[in-house]
Amino acid sequence: MPDEHRLEEKFLSQEAEKRISEKLDEVEQIEIDVKTDLLKIAQGQADGVSVTGQGLVIQEGIRVQEIKLQTESIAINPFSALFGQIEFNEPVNAIARIILTEIDINCALASDFVRSQMPNFDLDVDGKIVSFEPEEIQVFLPGNGKIECRGKVLLKEMGNTRPFAYTALLRPRTHSQPAMLESFHCTEGDGISIELVIALMQKAKELMNIPYFKWEDIAFSIKDMQIETGSLILMVETQLKQIPASLSELSL
Repeated sequence: MPDEHRLEEKFLSQEAEKRISEKLDEVEQIEIDVKTDLLKIAQGQADGVSVTGQGLVIQEGIRVQEIKLQTESIAINPFSALFGQIEFNEPVNAIARIILTEIDINCALASDFVRSQMPNFDLDVDGKIVSFEPEEIQVFLPGNGKIECRGKVLLKEMGNTRPFAYTALLRPRTHSQPAMLESFHCTEGDGISIELVIALMQKAKELMNIPYFKWEDIAFSIKDMQIETGSLILMVETQLKQIPASLSELSL
């Protein structure tokens, strides 16, 4: 590549790194590589953008150990690009590899932001509505492709509200096998009925079969999940309307 093209890419990349770093509470390392040149910028084009980051603290309690994101060719705003701000003229498909540590996951789950996003949900159990209100959840990653969840909820049924705590060990869906629930134990409360367990499993099946998730202007789907001791690795396909100013959309 001619040196002048590389200088243009370097300028855009450094300015984009600066802008995103200023939006993060903390960052150990971030690298952005914009593949383009002046002619393509003038035409509103770029061959793609790659983002690599480590130790990104989006906001208090929300941390990503590592992220690698690669877009396809994109249509950009040429005026904004000259000032180091990459704005997409059209939605862009991207692939991201995200690593979350067990500590980071549990800090996020305990954060005010995530707790405010946790939905309550209702189940139809033999014609009667049972409501679940999450109070606490912790995730443990022992390795061997397993996830252990420990949680507390308020269970509302037949006009009564009671606390309920559980421990569940599961294997997420992979290319070669469906999701598997290895064990489920009640650790607090009087237990739950078989009918309620069946309704819970049906709800879990519905959630796992959702083709994609949407958060604000981003649609994404988890294509693969690897579980190692102490860390969770996600392969995510996403459609972006912009490179998120804080990268927070990429960690959820």
